[in-house]
Amino acid sequence: MKVCIGGTFDHLHKGHKLLISKAFEIAGRQGHVFIGVTTGEIIDKKRDVKSFEERKKTVEKYLSKEKLTGRYLIKPIYNKYGPSLKEDFDAIIISPETKHTAEEINRIRKQKGEKQLQIIQIPFVLADDNIPISSSRIRNKEIDEEGKTQKRD
Repeated sequence: MKVCIGGTFDHLHKGHKLLISKAFEIAGRQGHVFIGVTTGEIIDKKRDVKSFEERKKTVEKYLSKEKLTGRYLIKPIYNKYGPSLKEDFDAIIISPETKHTAEEINRIRKQKGEKQLQIIQIPFVLADDNIPISSSRIRNKEIDEEGKTQKRD
C-alpha cells in the first residue's frame, strides 16, 4: 500500500510520531510511505521554523531509530496538497486539523478521474494540560515535545 503524510515536522513531537507510525502500520511490510515536509510560502507565515534540511534530518533520524528505513521517501511540499492530487497513493493519514484538506484532495481527485484516497484520521495527541501538542506550543515554550507543560518564569 502507498501511503502519504505531510506536515511541517518542526519540533518532532508525539503527535508527529503517531502520524508517522500509523502511516507505516497502514503501508504494511511491503508498502511505501511518502512524507511531505512543508517548505516555501507555506511556512513563511510561521515564525522560527527550522530549515527544511534540519526538519528532514530529524524525521530521518527518528525513522532510523524506529527501524523504518528503506520504505519511505521524504520530499519538500510547497502547498497543502503536495503530490496527493496526482500520485498513485492508496491512503492519506491525517490529524483532525487536516481532515478538510484530505476531503478536498479526494474531491479534486474524483473530478480528475483519479481513485479516492482512504482517509485515516489519528486523534490529536494531548499534552498534560489536555490541549493538543503542537510545534507552535513547543516554540512558545508552553510544552515540550512529549507534551509536558513547561514552568513559566
